[in-house]
Amino acid sequence: MASESPIDSSASAEPVSSEELNAWRRGFTPQAEIWNGRMAMAGLIIGISVLLLRLVMPPDSISWLN
Repeated sequence: MASESPIDSSASAEPVSSEELNAWRRGFTPQAEIWNGRMAMAGLIIGISVLLLRLVMPPDSISWLN
């Protein structure tokens, strides 16, 4: 008994242009998921950068932030 995969092996993926891939589309679309991932990575980078800056800088130089 061969197990069947949920993806049809005869179907091929169509190439997508970079303009279509970067389009701003609302809803549950591949483009929205790409932008969601980009924004999540930007948020992580900014958050980690702020934490690292607070660890590296002396406490009296960032007292104006508190």
